[in-house]
Amino acid sequence: MRFDFADLRLFRHVVEAGSITHGAERANLALAAASTRIRNMEEALGAPLLVRGRQGVTPTHAGSTLLQHARAILAQADRLREDLGAYAGGAAGQVRLMSNTNALTEFLPEVLSSFLATHPHVSIDLEERLSDEIVGLIAEGVADIGIVAGTVDSGRLKRFPFRRDRFVLVVPDRHPLAKRHTVSFEEILDHDFVGLERQSAAQRFFADKAAKLGRTLRLRVQLRSFETVCRVVEFNVGVGIVPRSTALRAVKTMAIRVVDIADAWAVRDLTICVRNLDGLPPYARELVEHLQDRDEPLRALTKPPLTKARAASPQPGGAGGSSGNLID
Repeated sequence: MRFDFADLRLFRHVVEAGSITHGAERANLALAAASTRIRNMEEALGAPLLVRGRQGVTPTHAGSTLLQHARAILAQADRLREDLGAYAGGAAGQVRLMSNTNALTEFLPEVLSSFLATHPHVSIDLEERLSDEIVGLIAEGVADIGIVAGTVDSGRLKRFPFRRDRFVLVVPDRHPLAKRHTVSFEEILDHDFVGLERQSAAQRFFADKAAKLGRTLRLRVQLRSFETVCRVVEFNVGVGIVPRSTALRAVKTMAIRVVDIADAWAVRDLTICVRNLDGLPPYARELVEHLQDRDEPLRALTKPPLTKARAASPQPGGAGGSSGNLID
């Protein structure tokens, strides 16, 4: 039984993607080549590694054991490359970073660009996920660093402050809700909705909140960015939910109004989470420090950054009835 790094990396991608097709794409392999590699691994082991079904693949008990060891071996290989890279003119390696939609679209492009500019030998594998998914995957060692909503239970993970924002409602200038200071999510569900693509973590989040109220979103159109949502809302297609940072930029050039959402989940204190900061390679620790909110020291959060009292009591104010509170 001989598995090489390519086998282990492919198997990890397949299990994490839940699909041989998507796993092959992540590993930059043709589907036929990936299928052959997996089949050869099973033949070499003498036992199936995957349960194949219509909804994708899941690991068998043997597959779960292999996945655990594959992650450990690949992580150790990355550390070896990083240690030896110091002798070749600087640290080199890859950081696996997962982020929710809010952080990914509003804050990460600028902060990652500045980090990569000063770390030419480091690459970042960035993936969008729901916050609760990210916490589980960080705990399992699937990724090095996660950026999640501060309200998510992160268990034993170490957390650091990232940024603060909040979700707000954007409506056309003459919409019935345009003169409101605040609105509940349940009221929003009575109106046509302009949203993001279904696979977007934010869109899945909104759909889940609607389902918990026994409702569905009245989606008129689904788009690829919050900025485009604002533009389409301007032309009276429906209302949309976007980060306040996006809305405040858009309101300067578009005929829209910004209305606070009263629900506690609208406040977004974004935090960085890792399993063990000291266990990360030096360049990954440098990224955590670089990502930190510059107003906060590099220290682990010991208490959730959001309290129910703060989240439940948004104060009206600002342009278009938006809140003047700080947001994550």
